[in-house]
Amino acid sequence: MAADPILFAGGSDMTLPVGAPAFLAAHGWGGAQVAPLAGDASFRRYFRVTTGDRRAVLMDAPPPHEDPRPFLAVAGWLADRGFRTPAIHAADPGAGLVLLEDFGDRRMREAMDADPDAAATLYAGAIDLLVALHEHPAGPFLPYDAAVLHREAALFVDCYCPAVGLSVDAGGYRAAWDAVLAPALVPMPSGGPAGGPVTVLRDYHAENLMLVGEPPVLGLLDFQDALAGHPAYDLVSLLQDARRDVDPGLERAMFDRYVRATGRGDAFADAYHVLGAQRNAKILGIFARLWRRDGKPRYAALCPRVWAYLERDLRHAALAPVARWFDDNLPSGRRGDPRLLGEG
Repeated sequence: MAADPILFAGGSDMTLPVGAPAFLAAHGWGGAQVAPLAGDASFRRYFRVTTGDRRAVLMDAPPPHEDPRPFLAVAGWLADRGFRTPAIHAADPGAGLVLLEDFGDRRMREAMDADPDAAATLYAGAIDLLVALHEHPAGPFLPYDAAVLHREAALFVDCYCPAVGLSVDAGGYRAAWDAVLAPALVPMPSGGPAGGPVTVLRDYHAENLMLVGEPPVLGLLDFQDALAGHPAYDLVSLLQDARRDVDPGLERAMFDRYVRATGRGDAFADAYHVLGAQRNAKILGIFARLWRRDGKPRYAALCPRVWAYLERDLRHAALAPVARWFDDNLPSGRRGDPRLLGEG
């Protein structure tokens, strides 16, 4: 039997992925209305699906570019430990299709934009969620080890520097990171939450945290790239948010809240700033690539904020070798929105 037709809300001419109408019909959503939701920096697309008083979200993770299996695995691991992730209504991993619970539109970011006085309370909730997550040893995920950290950091010299017309000392860059990464590494055999790796969600920030239900709890999104690594990484992702300004005073207060709750020692601050610098260098490379290769200029416009975070991290003593490399290779006039800096 043919699948019921899909009705596109607002007369949109968007194209659903091949097989989506039959997939939806097979799981009780035939004839649903479909409307596009915001995508992200990957090939994934999202659609809101509505029929009667029911709503869901259709994820299109098209092979071979995307694979929804990691998302499904991480979602299950988190849900089993009591964390709020979208319920999985149906999945066809081979086709890249997943039907998810709809968390609605109440993101942490917009809640703070609408009520800036709520920021401290919302960030405190996000910190407490991380504290709870880090009470568990890491899930069965690949290690966030030195090889991965180096590969990510290299995106800066591979993508950002050419975008602003610079030829830099790539060997010196890697050597500088070699000299500073030790505080950011944890023993990979699970030693428990006190000393071993934790689950690192990797994109833990205000646009991926949803306010779900009443009273609202924080729901998690965009965790499919989870690895087993250092607990400071997601703290940096939250408090040095590439997509919104986080006041340095609020960053310090939330960092202190996490440390008080976990009893992390003095070395934790070194790891936080090392991973902050590494993450921000990586993001600058990714955003430059998204602009030049993928035609997404909105990401280039975020680079000045990321530079501000990076320069703050580089002032930390643990980053001295990397800071020297930046001083020697990146003039101040090449630090900003790559669209405005030219290629020399």
